[in-house]
Amino acid sequence: MVTASFLWNLTKKTVTGGLIGLTISDRYASVASVQGLSMHPTFNPGTPSFLGSLTGDHVLVEKFSLEKYKFSHGDVIIFRAPSNHREKHIKRIIALPGDWIRIPSYDALKIPEGHCWVEGDNSASSLDSRSYGPIPLGLVEGRVTHIIWPPQRFGEVERRIPQGRLSS
Repeated sequence: MVTASFLWNLTKKTVTGGLIGLTISDRYASVASVQGLSMHPTFNPGTPSFLGSLTGDHVLVEKFSLEKYKFSHGDVIIFRAPSNHREKHIKRIIALPGDWIRIPSYDALKIPEGHCWVEGDNSASSLDSRSYGPIPLGLVEGRVTHIIWPPQRFGEVERRIPQGRLSS
């Protein structure tokens, strides 16, 4: 028979574990699943199936970089979409505050303070800064550092910088 003290102890441990997990996810690191083709071939998106979210790449998102917005050119970040804060996007940082970037439809654009320029690796299928301009750094939720699922794709995410886009 289950006693009241057993249930109370189980409840305390469950709540404590949940709060610790929430703190870690909010302040240090979390896991995100990749959807869409904008970052292909760096990430392989999941396809809807009976397995749900177990298909496609899952990535580790570290949040230490948010402390003072410590990002570098070529970092892959996850951020809230400027047009709909319920949506999250994964893109690569091309330019940081103060950089000049060459854009095909313009001559060059200077990235304002507090913003960055992001683009998907698959430019044909990417809704990114070319569509909505520089994004505020306040929308960034973390830097993607590793692919953690599926096991055969486990590894660090490469930092790449497209050549010829930045100008001094």
